[in-house]
Amino acid sequence: MADAFFTCRKNVLLAKSTSTQIEGVFAASRGKSVPEEQEALLQQWLEEGAENLPASESAPAVGKVSVTLTSDWLEGSELLMTSLSDLNSAPEVTWCAGQQLTDLHTLASVELQDHAETDLAKLPAEETVAGAGSAPWAAAVPQTDHQVAGSATIDVEVQNEDPAVLAWSLVRDAETVPTEPPAWPIQDTVQFCPLPTEVPYHEILWRDWEDLSVQPCVLEQVSQNTPLFEFRVMSYNILAQDLVEQGLDLYLHCHPDILNWNYRLPNLLQEIQHWDPDVLCLQEVQENHYWEQLEPTFKEMGFACFYKRRTGSKTDGCAVCYKNSRFQLISLSPVEYFRPGLDILNRDNVGLVLLLQPLLPEGLDLKAVSPLCVANTHVLFNPRRGDIKLAQMALLLAEIDKMAKTTKGSYYPVILCGDLNSLPDSPLYKFIRNGELSYHGMPAWKVSGQEDFSQQLYSRKLLAPLWPSSLGITENCQYVTLCQPKKLGRHKYSRDFLLQFRFCDVACERPPQLVLLEGVTDAKPGINGRFFSACDSPSSILMKTSSGVIQHGLNLTSVYSHFLPQRGRSEVTTMPMGLGATVDYIFYSAEPVEKGNRGGRRLYQDGALKLLGRLSLLSEDVLLLANGLPNPFCSSDHLCLLASFGLEISSL
Repeated sequence: MADAFFTCRKNVLLAKSTSTQIEGVFAASRGKSVPEEQEALLQQWLEEGAENLPASESAPAVGKVSVTLTSDWLEGSELLMTSLSDLNSAPEVTWCAGQQLTDLHTLASVELQDHAETDLAKLPAEETVAGAGSAPWAAAVPQTDHQVAGSATIDVEVQNEDPAVLAWSLVRDAETVPTEPPAWPIQDTVQFCPLPTEVPYHEILWRDWEDLSVQPCVLEQVSQNTPLFEFRVMSYNILAQDLVEQGLDLYLHCHPDILNWNYRLPNLLQEIQHWDPDVLCLQEVQENHYWEQLEPTFKEMGFACFYKRRTGSKTDGCAVCYKNSRFQLISLSPVEYFRPGLDILNRDNVGLVLLLQPLLPEGLDLKAVSPLCVANTHVLFNPRRGDIKLAQMALLLAEIDKMAKTTKGSYYPVILCGDLNSLPDSPLYKFIRNGELSYHGMPAWKVSGQEDFSQQLYSRKLLAPLWPSSLGITENCQYVTLCQPKKLGRHKYSRDFLLQFRFCDVACERPPQLVLLEGVTDAKPGINGRFFSACDSPSSILMKTSSGVIQHGLNLTSVYSHFLPQRGRSEVTTMPMGLGATVDYIFYSAEPVEKGNRGGRRLYQDGALKLLGRLSLLSEDVLLLANGLPNPFCSSDHLCLLASFGLEISSL
């Protein structure tokens, strides 16, 4: 009906007005700021209306209806240039169609009833019904034999040759006019009836795909003759439903319906299916939802799935899924960060590390492409316990080191995904990216950069060594048992033989014929009772003490730059309590640039694993327009991360 009303207004103004009237409106509009395209459109309508004018313009034909706009808000060309959809969207020019028709009926009836007895004989062929101050328009009512003075309604005979009037009449007849329009608190103003409009989430939250393969630096590294095994990796914290219900105070900005799992699950699955990743790393996956809904669905989508629930009483965990058609599993290692009796590892977070073999088309040997190590984790959230975060990350890196190291001592390409609960350029982030961190004396809250507790009188500080030797992890984030060099004769004596000397005096002295084995048959296993590994040089390890520096040798860099140069704002991956932050990452193996260092950050270039593209992130102000996270469009309080990689295929 709204479109018909607009068409009616335009046609009637053009077809039922004289050229003088139309040109007057056009001239009046020229004094105002009218866009060129609107002026051209008005001129076109003017010409079309002039062609339909009757031969005699001085006396309009009987039975025709003309409409004159009397509103102070819209005049002449402004009405013609405004579509009804625009009127509905603009609050100052929004009218209810039912109220308009009510005004037309009421005005026409009152006008006729007041003048029926006195001026009936004097009425001309065309009577203009002037609207009151609150009427949006005035309608000219034709006189016919069917009209009765004093009647409550107007029966207008529609002229068949006038399609505009016919359309208007049909709309009027189809519309149900309320007998008592609702009261409007402001007098002498038109009643606004704003239409309920939904926020265009798909437009606000639009994310572009950034093709990085066309950048000159990438083109130089990728030879046209070097084929690539291309695949996509997604990292996504999908927000466990149990955590939603335990922390409803964090989601007061959300309508309860969009927090329901039955609403969220289809949204999450649709998003994953849309981006079609080959490797999927999920965090905050609720255990019962995984086994009952997610794993069966993912298997139907062609994924092989592996899940690790958090330890203790926690009901969520991490999952890694990969396409059966693209990869096959070589090895799998779940990682539990909880260690009984260790305060620095007393939390229930977990991780998963997989070694995958890419599957090549028939005719190519699998050995033509390197295996790929994929790790996924969710690190502790507590901003005050950066010491725990570093210890958890050291455990994960040690597991990656064991899984990804080749027989020659180098590493297979590594992709590390997860929610690290640390900000970009925080000490934890720099440790992963630069491969080194001097932590001794650092406040624990500073490790993740999430919050500033510098005003507190007391704060926990990190002291060396960060974890005890009993953990079996060196300060190079390697397992002690893997980095010790093999020694001839180490297993010459059995355990039972050595235990014979456990409770005798001679055990305090090494027999002359007993081969000296460091840490086994010597009387001093280490300084102050600590056990030292022999990773670097066996001659100096016994005298080595903790330096307060932890390192790793994986050479990892981030897929994202954490800054949006087009908007001049930081990228965000989550919005806790309405504050945007980046805590989710995808790191991948790269080659460090020789003598490359910028602002304390190591510079990298792509090696065998090349970054080909990524799904852009959003800024905080954009997410605020969509009422933050989650919302009806995004059903998690995190954004998904997506990257495309290419793994070099060697020619055999």
